Amino acid sequence: MAKALTVRAIEALKPGPGRAEIPDGLIAGLYLVVQPTGRKSWAVRYRSAGRTRKHTIGAYPGIDLSNARELARRALVAVASGRDPGAEKAEARRSGEAAQRAERDRFERAAESYIERYAKANTKADTWRESQRLLAKNVVPLWRARRLQDIAKRDIIDLLDTIVDRGSPVAANRVLAVLRRMFGWFVERGVIAANPCAGVKAPTAEKSRDRVLTDDELRALWQACDGLSEPFGSLVRLLMLTGQRRDEVGQMTWLEVDLDARLWTIPKERAKNGQVHDVPLSDQSVAVLSGIKRIAGDRQLVFTTTGETPVSGFSKAKQRLDKAMPGAPPWVLHDLRRTMASGMARLGVNLPIIEKVLNHTSGSFGGIVGVYQRHSFADEKRAALAAWGLHLSRIIKEQQPDG
Repeated sequence: MAKALTVRAIEALKPGPGRAEIPDGLIAGLYLVVQPTGRKSWAVRYRSAGRTRKHTIGAYPGIDLSNARELARRALVAVASGRDPGAEKAEARRSGEAAQRAERDRFERAAESYIERYAKANTKADTWRESQRLLAKNVVPLWRARRLQDIAKRDIIDLLDTIVDRGSPVAANRVLAVLRRMFGWFVERGVIAANPCAGVKAPTAEKSRDRVLTDDELRALWQACDGLSEPFGSLVRLLMLTGQRRDEVGQMTWLEVDLDARLWTIPKERAKNGQVHDVPLSDQSVAVLSGIKRIAGDRQLVFTTTGETPVSGFSKAKQRLDKAMPGAPPWVLHDLRRTMASGMARLGVNLPIIEKVLNHTSGSFGGIVGVYQRHSFADEKRAALAAWGLHLSRIIKEQQPDG
């Protein structure tokens, strides 16, 4: 008959070349399992439905001798009542794992995982933040608890129809692009078998914009900036003078600006193409920047009202500009880039220089040309922006003819 185990005996046990089970003489069916590595654990053996079964209690010394006996007694009482504690534990573990997988595959959790693991690592900050915003605004509220595996092509189409019906057709295109990449990533990871966005066409055909502001409109816009609260007036004027992207200008910091050298350097982290971009500052640009009131803050932002975050509220500022320019055809802030490019062409600036000013890597500098063309065009860019600044200044000073 087996002897009752003691703490001293358990501590003295040495591992052998193979796995060993030492029975406890006090509780029939309770065993101390000793692995060749020295690891020790508790198990109960019993019979259920005519078969010998094993129920693992836990590791020693996390579960000491006294607790192991108490847990063994409970398991054996369950067996006596017709239950199978080993099978119940296995089923509970499977249910828990299934619940974990189901929770992990809920759309809200999956979207968070996509942003954290893929988007932040493979796209620029502005891009992943926009993807995060589009998902949070348009998709998560509707699909929060849905499993990825349950989302089909019809669901994608219904979602896009909902966005279009509320008057946001371009947003529907953007949402489709984000979802296509997100579901594609989960296909690559083996979470889903197929991408539900496959074969779904963008709901709206987007037309290439060709809006260019006239000289009269540029003059009216410059004057309308006087009616904007700062720093919006200065921001819009700098958009007109430099032709850079709205967020590149809006998130400008004083650390990027050298007024003495008359140069603004956009770091690669903020440039759309991921390349450092030098923007020579014309006399007019320097004058605008010199007139901006500096607000203290760790980030040294140029266009800010708090000192901590870049200015926001562009849509309201744009509405005020539109009211100050009655009769002007619809336009957006991004059209100011095209307007500057068109104006430079009118002034005789060559297309490659205009592309360098705009920081375009396609067109004249795409493909193999971009690989071997390393000339910075610094002097040419400075001359082009100086000419544009002077031209814009002349337009602003002209008197608008009477109707």
